[in-house]
Amino acid sequence: MKIAFVQNFCSHYMEKAFEIFSQSFDVDYYFFSAGQEWYWAREHGVRGGNFTYEYLWGFSLGQVRITPLLPIKLLAKDYRVYIKCINGRFALPVTYLIARLKRKPFILWTGIWMRLDTPLHRLFFFLTRWFYRHADALVVYGKHVKDYLITEGVNPAKIFIAPRAVENSFYNVSISESEKQTLRKNLSITSHQKVVLYLGRLEENKGLDYLIEAFASLQYRDCILILAGSGSQESFLKKRIAEKNLMSQVRMPGYIPQQQTLFYYAIAWVTVLPSITTPYSKELWGLVINEAFNQGLPAIATEAVGAAEGGLIEEGKNGFIVPERDSNALAKALDTILGDNRLRQKMSEDARNTIQHWTQEKMMQGFHEAVHYVEKKHHK
Repeated sequence: MKIAFVQNFCSHYMEKAFEIFSQSFDVDYYFFSAGQEWYWAREHGVRGGNFTYEYLWGFSLGQVRITPLLPIKLLAKDYRVYIKCINGRFALPVTYLIARLKRKPFILWTGIWMRLDTPLHRLFFFLTRWFYRHADALVVYGKHVKDYLITEGVNPAKIFIAPRAVENSFYNVSISESEKQTLRKNLSITSHQKVVLYLGRLEENKGLDYLIEAFASLQYRDCILILAGSGSQESFLKKRIAEKNLMSQVRMPGYIPQQQTLFYYAIAWVTVLPSITTPYSKELWGLVINEAFNQGLPAIATEAVGAAEGGLIEEGKNGFIVPERDSNALAKALDTILGDNRLRQKMSEDARNTIQHWTQEKMMQGFHEAVHYVEKKHHK
């Protein structure tokens, strides 16, 4: 079966998943971005893989990325199904219109689980909802996205869940004690100090000010907070750390390449994703939780995190879920896990057990189900 899959770019998270999908179908991947989106760390770059793909040349017209060759490519071959991610103000309507022109099924892939509240999104939401309701099928990150789409009038029968996953074999590699000690030494962290880890972009929607506030309220002097990443909030966060007299207890090592993230997870006691809802975003998932679980690292996340609402984090089992923008609740969860070695060990084991079931094969099964659904419906 010939399938056109239109995506903004291939991330390191999706390289293996796209390969898995292409083993079952004859897929052409068309990427229309070079990874310049605000939510993507430029240092990550973009990828290709062992599948048929093409990065299409384009240019920006205001906030719209125009890729003139996309409609030509989509019209040139006899595709039986068209799959498109939710973003792309040019690519999305073009892909949808061509699917309709050729009278072929259109599948929409999305992780958005709120109405974005910027002036532009409010103005064009009627069009977004049109795509939701008129796509032949939707593939979503988790139940939280499905529940949201149902509130927007989407038929639940055509929504298929593709649970977000990483390449577990990459992240569950055993890290030696000597490797851990080397990183601790480089960060000036002693062997008895417990590490609270945040790894990701340093941006407003990550809620890091609330994490700093929570950490400052703890009574533990044997703890270190690592804020690993880069972003526009770096200077602001350093100022807040100084105001809280936490300079000796906080490390900010900057951007961490994918290959080195394992060492940070391995030395940490708990990872935290304190994201908040903003007019322009709500954490679609939070794949750092998947990564951390592979190293047996429990997680604390807010209710604004997809991985929390989508079922990966199980309250009290492999982590804690707290209200967003609530430093007191965040501090209480930190205090609970930092003060109980036995609980932390149990959560670590549960995290490893949980992540074994969140595989990229299972993720792509959601796409399989959507494809078979639209094909069956199309040929009735």
